[in-house]
Amino acid sequence: MTDQAEQRRVERRADRFAERAATRIWQEEPADDNPYLAVAARCHGYELSQLMQRCSFPQVLFLLFRGELPDVRQTQLLERLMIGLINPGPRHPATRAAMNAGVGKTDASHVLPIALMVMGGGHLGAAEVEPSMRFLRKAVDRSPQQVAAELLAQYEEQPEDSDHHLVAGFGRRFGSADVLAAGIADELIATAGVGSVLAWGRDFAAQLRDHQMGWLATGVAAAAFCDLGFMPRAAAGLFQLLCAPGLLAHGVELANKPVTALPWISDDDYVIEDEK
Repeated sequence: MTDQAEQRRVERRADRFAERAATRIWQEEPADDNPYLAVAARCHGYELSQLMQRCSFPQVLFLLFRGELPDVRQTQLLERLMIGLINPGPRHPATRAAMNAGVGKTDASHVLPIALMVMGGGHLGAAEVEPSMRFLRKAVDRSPQQVAAELLAQYEEQPEDSDHHLVAGFGRRFGSADVLAAGIADELIATAGVGSVLAWGRDFAAQLRDHQMGWLATGVAAAAFCDLGFMPRAAAGLFQLLCAPGLLAHGVELANKPVTALPWISDDDYVIEDEK
């Protein structure tokens, strides 16, 4: 390393750091006799005790991320989204991870983190939600027919494309369009005063129907997050949060059952592809 490069490295290392952590989200009032304990808390200026008395969980969740309480339509949309995503279902790899962890007698505090690690992946997981939001935010000002035509023109069908994602949040599951995800989207769109992104996504998904593709749950979540005004960087964590109850429930369900409660995969069912 040259002297100049070393000097630059030292200068970067000497950046001035903040003297203490700061947040605009949460304010705590310290106790008189112990400053490490809080006697009261406020979320974006709202007393926690008042929020507990007067607000629902979806309203306070919205407040945490947006800095203001939602109106009636936003509350209804978020609440319906939370219910729609509450359980990815036993076909989802993250749910299977929770079930395996539970029946395997994993420590109870580790079941949900294990499942969320799988839910954080790019296949039907949280890592797909942020790019789906970014796609939707750019595409919403264009014709869904035009966007679909451009993407389909670049797509060449392959025999192994049973789970192909044409673009983040849209594609097929097990060779077909995801009917349940489309149904959840329809319920959200029926919410009075819903924003424009979910409606655009519905029209875009309709253009994919003849190709056995459409909404995926990650795309539904992304569109709803856009209409709720959440930032894309929060999308992955919010998706995991909304799916977490179902993951935990499936893991706990099997926690007191014997290992024989799940199928044993025989050696014949494992396939190792030849290296090309």
